[in-house]
Amino acid sequence: MPAPVNKLKQALADGKQTIGCWLVLGDSYAAEIAASAGFDWCVIDNEHAPNDLRSTLAQLQALSQTPNQTSVSAVVRPPIGETHILKQFLDIGCQSFVVPMIESAAQAAELVRATRYPPGGVRGVGASTARASNFNAYADYLHTANDQICLFVQVESRAGLAALPDILAVDGVDGVFIGPSDLSADLGHLGNPHAPAVVTAIDGALDAIAASGKASGIFAVDPVDAERYLARGVSFVAVASDINSMTTALRQTASRFRQYQPAETASRNSQQKQPATTSRCLIAQL
Repeated sequence: MPAPVNKLKQALADGKQTIGCWLVLGDSYAAEIAASAGFDWCVIDNEHAPNDLRSTLAQLQALSQTPNQTSVSAVVRPPIGETHILKQFLDIGCQSFVVPMIESAAQAAELVRATRYPPGGVRGVGASTARASNFNAYADYLHTANDQICLFVQVESRAGLAALPDILAVDGVDGVFIGPSDLSADLGHLGNPHAPAVVTAIDGALDAIAASGKASGIFAVDPVDAERYLARGVSFVAVASDINSMTTALRQTASRFRQYQPAETASRNSQQKQPATTSRCLIAQL
């Protein structure tokens, strides 16, 4: 039996547009909820989230075994594109990656090698004990795994933009993902990815990616941004994050119902401690 077919890689190769959710809460429950929401993929973030190998494993398992049998592709963003780190993520079953801070074709080529078995790469051979091979149940895993790797490299700096033509020429790179936040910072517009110079740089990069025939990706949890990028044909768009969705919903709900609590009462309640009754204690424990 060969390695599992990478549905995300297949969809992108067929020219389909996909939408996804960024997972930064570091929690398998949140991953399972996102998986059943209707996204094409979810990114488990290890760069800017409190994740490690075990929490990533738990989320991979949650994404692959949702109660309603939905199909969502799992993607991992490692903290850095080091071979030994990628090897561990590969062995626990990750087939798709978004690797941050790539600034040269040489870096991109090393990532291709890190995610492939010899002779095309340097991935260590430990499949017989790995989740990736279903614990050696996929007899042909070693000979088919390379073909199912989907690799996005993340361009998010001046140097990355300058090297973009060479990066796009690297065989084995499936797509280039633009990071607006870091890019805007490096272009001198920290905290303002909508600055005209940043928008122009992003649009130019997306045009170059499209012309190369490779997949383009971008982080755009603002609905207006997401719609704009989808309209211009970007194929891998992060339209949501678990933490952004949660904080937005909670704050909107609190704000909506706060109006029914008079200001004086709200102030008094915040300053006074009410004695806890038995029933309140029981409710708090549920």
